[in-house]
Parts: sequence; C-alpha cells; structure tokens
Amino acid sequence: MPSYGFLSTHPPTRCGLATFNSALAAELTADGTRGGVVRVTDGRDDQRAGRGVVHTWAARTPAGWRAAAAVLNTFDVAVVQHEYGIYPGADGEDVLPLLRRLTVPSIVVLHTVLRQPSARQRSLLEQIVAVAGAVVTMTDTARDRLLVGYTVPPGKVTVIPHGAAEHAGVPADRRSRPHLLTWGLLGPGKGIEWSLRALARVQDLDPTPTYTVAGRTHPKVVEQQGEAYRAGLHRLGAQLGVAHAVDYQDVYHDEAALGRLIRSADVVVLPYDSREQVTSGVLVEAVAAGVPVVATAFPHAVELLTGGPGLVVPHQDPAALAVAIRRILTEPGLTARLGRRIPPPAAHLPWPAVAARYGDIAERLVAARPAAVSAVSA
Repeated sequence: MPSYGFLSTHPPTRCGLATFNSALAAELTADGTRGGVVRVTDGRDDQRAGRGVVHTWAARTPAGWRAAAAVLNTFDVAVVQHEYGIYPGADGEDVLPLLRRLTVPSIVVLHTVLRQPSARQRSLLEQIVAVAGAVVTMTDTARDRLLVGYTVPPGKVTVIPHGAAEHAGVPADRRSRPHLLTWGLLGPGKGIEWSLRALARVQDLDPTPTYTVAGRTHPKVVEQQGEAYRAGLHRLGAQLGVAHAVDYQDVYHDEAALGRLIRSADVVVLPYDSREQVTSGVLVEAVAAGVPVVATAFPHAVELLTGGPGLVVPHQDPAALAVAIRRILTEPGLTARLGRRIPPPAAHLPWPAVAARYGDIAERLVAARPAAVSAVSA
C-alpha cells in the first residue's frame, strides 16, 4: 500500500478542514500504512504538534513551502486539502509552488469552488488542478461548477462524498421538549440570528421547543472581533423573549459527545448565510445520523436535501425557517416520510468507505508513475 503525506490544518487546530483531514488520515493509516501530516498553522494556532504531525508549516515562515514539500516527498502520495486562505500568500497562493515542487503524485481535495471567483482565484485554482495528479470534490455541484466555470481537464476530477461518523447507531436521548440543534464554529454568516427569530415564532407550540447552539467561536473571528457575535446573539435572544430556551454550549465536543447530542435532536437547523457552500460536514453528519434537517438553500443542502431527508428554505428568512421547523415537529407522518427519503449512497459514506475511494486513486497514481517517468526519460 502507498504511504501518505497529508497537507492541511490539523488538530489541535479546530476547524472543519482540520477535522476532515484528521478523520481521513486516521482511516487511510488505520491498517498500519505509513502516513504523516504536514500541518499548516498561523499565529493563532496552538503550535504544539499533535499525533501524526511530522512537520509544521507556519504561515509566517518565509518560503515555508520548500521544507513542507521536502517532507511530503518522503511519502508515496501527497493528499492536499485546499481552501482559500489557509496557506500563505494572496488567496493562499503559496500552495502552488509547493505542488510544483512535489516529486510524488498529489491528490488535491477542493473544499470550496467559487461560483464567481476573482481573476486571481480562478487562475490559481486552474493552475492547482493542472499540476495535481488527481482532484476531488465532495459534491456534484462543486464538480459541475469546476468544469463549467474553470478551464480544467474533466478526467482529473472525481466526486468522493464527505465522510460521516457512524452516529446512527447511537441511542437517541429524547427530551421532554422538542429539541432544535445547530453545531459548529460560530461567527457572522452562521445565521444563528435567523434561527433565534424562527424560534420566537414557534413559542406557541406545546411543549415549546428548546434550541442548542453548540460550538466555540471561530478563532479568526475571536482575533478580529472577540466574542461580539456571540454576545449579540445573547442580546437578540433576550429581546425576542427566547433566551430561556437557548443553550449555548461554548465547547468543542469529541465524537462520542457530538453523536449523543445529534441523536438527541428532533431537528438540525442550518441557517447559513452562504450561497457558496458546496461542502458541509455538519450537513452530512446530520443526514447520516438520521435526524431531519432544515437548511437554507446553500448548494450542498439543495443537492442533498431536495426530495431528501430535510427541508430547504430561503436565506435570511426566519418566517420560512419557522414554518419548516413547525412542519417537522407537528405534521403527522412528516418525520417518518423524511426518514424514508434516504439520499443516494453516493451522497454520504462512512469514513472507511471514503478512505477506500481515496486509496483507489492513490494506488492508480502510484501505478502510473513509473510509466510516466520512463516516458519522460526516453
């Protein structure tokens, strides 16, 4: 089996990219396959190296991509997580010279494909795809955006869904009152204010719903704005008269605790403001756990929930959110019908199955490498 070098943010950094990379790396090396993480950090991160980290690329290190590439070249395949802004340089452009310096095949995982990128962002992503051995998107929407909006070779692009933990088997801890849940790092754009306004509109239900907002404020938001967003939510809840019904859990749950929390929910609410989000790990986890979802019409939600296990509503529309939540909580048989609308198997997969798909790509790239080297030598 090929060995794997991973390039990404990584725990103890707490963000969606770090969580994704940690889960994928753990699965690809679970059988003893050699692997190591080149961790990307900035000044806000805990700089202590976690388990599996073999090198740290600190954003403030001049030309740090050189040393990072050298470490990745000690493995058979480099798996690179791409998101604008996590690498140094404008739009994270320093990842490009790193990719060009690799002497081993690379799999680049695209977490964002912008519908309306700047000229720099479009050019950068096109060059990244050109130099990568293979490219992965996690939704058909992202793949379609890439092929339509960018000049890239279609044969390089594969759709592999975001992995999901096995929360469906966790016993459901049902509560005496209907339980709404949103989790993830907080900050402007998360849309919690719309959920609070929707919660105020369903206070006539008996029993009245409770709402858990689980997650710490995003470190970048804390650095720039402190806890202003969270404080604003507390003020809004008080103004709306729903503060007593909202539980803010300012913690980062481990997988077991998160599984119990998800399974305790009657509705997962994803009120995001973004109209660009083509991948949502939270959405995948909720669907895989079998909990009905109410989400705004961000691309991944539209793809996964339309005709599927949830309801999609317009952005920044608390009335529509409230109607959808009310339907799930009160409409006879709706929850059961949504539960039967299982998305296609390709929409979400357990992490072991996801890792196997990456393993297939890696083996193909490694197998093709000698032929490519021989052709160049000739």
